Amino acid sequence: MMAACGDPPHFSSGVVARVIDGDTVDVRFGDQTERVRLIGINTPELGYDGDQDECWANESSLALQDALPVGAEIRVVRDTVARDHYGRLLGYLFTADGRFINGDLVMNGHARVLSIPPNTAFALDIQRAENAARRSNLGLWRACES
Repeated sequence: MMAACGDPPHFSSGVVARVIDGDTVDVRFGDQTERVRLIGINTPELGYDGDQDECWANESSLALQDALPVGAEIRVVRDTVARDHYGRLLGYLFTADGRFINGDLVMNGHARVLSIPPNTAFALDIQRAENAARRSNLGLWRACES
């Protein structure tokens, strides 16, 4: 992955290069590739170095791969804080036809709300999606909650 010389503007069009897990993707912006962490959501962690996957981690990753196949054109919308403490670009992801990926993952039970101010532009929409998924007992709410 190449390091960017500067941050993309407030929103940029890009192409999915790779899905890392349920809430992280690599996106190509021209000749630069950025790791993008989806804002406002958190998915169960895949196990690394012999650790066990958290409940629903694989399903969340597969859901994001289905929503954003390699080569898919997307729009990445930034919020107030551009990067997290790992240097990943923070973004809300939209497909070419306008589908809001962050919200869809939560609405279908593949992710939970993770609201970190000041990046809260879509917090209400994402919270509503989580409330609906919980009420419908979808995905991780069915499989992982006692």
